[in-house]
Amino acid sequence: MFASLAVPNYRKYFSGALVSNIGTWVSRIAQDWLVLTILTHNSAVALGLITTIQFIWVPLMSPWTGTVADRFPKHRVMLVTQSVMLLTSLTLALLTMSGHITLMEVYGLAAIQGIAMAFDGPARMTLASEMVPPDQIMNAVSLNSASFNAGRLLGPALGGLIISQWSVGVGMLVNSASFLAVLIALLSLDVDALHPSPPRRGSGALNEAVLYLKGRPDLQLIMATIFCLTMFAMNFQVTNALMATSAFGKGATEYGLLGSMLAIGSLTGALLNARRTVPKLRTLLIAMTSLAVCTMLMAIAPSYWFFAIVLIPSGLSSMTALTTSNSTVQLTSDPAMRGRVMALYMAINQGSAPIGAMIIGLIAEHLGVRYALGLASIVVLLAAGVSTLVVRRRNVETRPEPAMDPAAIADEGAA
Repeated sequence: MFASLAVPNYRKYFSGALVSNIGTWVSRIAQDWLVLTILTHNSAVALGLITTIQFIWVPLMSPWTGTVADRFPKHRVMLVTQSVMLLTSLTLALLTMSGHITLMEVYGLAAIQGIAMAFDGPARMTLASEMVPPDQIMNAVSLNSASFNAGRLLGPALGGLIISQWSVGVGMLVNSASFLAVLIALLSLDVDALHPSPPRRGSGALNEAVLYLKGRPDLQLIMATIFCLTMFAMNFQVTNALMATSAFGKGATEYGLLGSMLAIGSLTGALLNARRTVPKLRTLLIAMTSLAVCTMLMAIAPSYWFFAIVLIPSGLSSMTALTTSNSTVQLTSDPAMRGRVMALYMAINQGSAPIGAMIIGLIAEHLGVRYALGLASIVVLLAAGVSTLVVRRRNVETRPEPAMDPAAIADEGAA
């Protein structure tokens, strides 16, 4: 389950990322609470808009972000992006603590941080494949997810506690400090022990990735299912906040606890997937169906605690789907194309989230958050059914590229 931690470079990176992930979730709770209760009067539209502004840059900038990840050393790209995110987080913290923060300033800083995140994503998601042997890529991807969800487990509860005991600004300041951990980890990497793919130079880089995907129906199916999942069923940041405040009348501490309950399931799912070496489409489709059922249960939840408990299997299902899809895309893509393919994957994965956040926010604003969750459940269940029929009728299966053979990888200096 923890095989990749035996690799010194990965162990350093994992440790720094874990600290940073905790800080990130503290900040997300603080930012949502700032927008929802301090700068607006429980505005679902404003909450959806901040998510859109922060994550819309992933699909918009994918023609450049994947090319940058394939052309430059990934750890150096991350040094730049993580530094930018530290500065934006610190600026937001100081403005909030001054008491003169405005909603437009929050939107502006979210946009800058979103642009940095767009470049950070493909480099971060493919850096692990340069640290570990080919047979440990899925393990490393799963442990990355486990790190992210360990942060989600601890961060929201810690964020809720910090907000209730001190202030929203202090929570954002904690996130600023946490970026130092991943920067230190990146600076301490043994660069000679990395196995980077040959850099891609010249024009037409993204076109090559699109043409490559046209010949991969398995990856097309994965990206289509993830689009539906992240657009409708994985907007927990919006739906949890609205259910906590509007449906159940709870405060910051209870809102933070919902994030931790979700993370219990997500962390469990990530660790279970770390034991697998070969991802399967069937696992993705089962997880997708399970998440649709959980979303419907959340829509009809009669009490706060019922809703909180259902978040555990929701987190497990969503993380199983994400880890399986992420691992499949990385494990079966040509190493020389991996950065660009992952940029397209992220454009679909994270790009659909802000669109979904606005849709969920608008429905919740006019009909109520329960109707928004119910609609999301129906859409995802239909998508799971259609995907299952496609897999059975067309016999779609994942297939590794010949370049993923360990001997070939060693010859090419790729991993």
